[in-house]
Amino acid sequence: MGFTARDYMSRNLIQFSPDMEILEAAGIMVEKGISGGPVIDRLGNLVGVLSETDCLAAELQAGYHDSRGGRVRDFMCTEFETVDIDDSIMDIAKLLHRGGRFYHRGLPVLKNSRVVGNISLRDVLHALQEMEQERR
Repeated sequence: MGFTARDYMSRNLIQFSPDMEILEAAGIMVEKGISGGPVIDRLGNLVGVLSETDCLAAELQAGYHDSRGGRVRDFMCTEFETVDIDDSIMDIAKLLHRGGRFYHRGLPVLKNSRVVGNISLRDVLHALQEMEQERR
């Protein structure tokens, strides 16, 4: 087995639209038990990443102002990191460890500039454990 994003990423993604109501997106996250996902426009382009933290801000704003919250585009993060499907697990681990304002729990995985999956911190830890076992 290789040790690349392709080998460990999740392929079953919940994607969000920038035009979706933010409270609807939050409900989907709760229902599906996910911490976030990519925001994809009508042309299939990755335009943002939506996290639980973004939804929390929207929920607080909606409760405080007695409003519906707004659209995903109003709350999503537009500065984010991605990885290529063939990037090594070690490079991905370094990127996740570095930190920053992006998905700390995972990263969108791209192939030919299109989202094909997500690789989570848990996926990377699993891969690193398998790498260690292979060295033994």
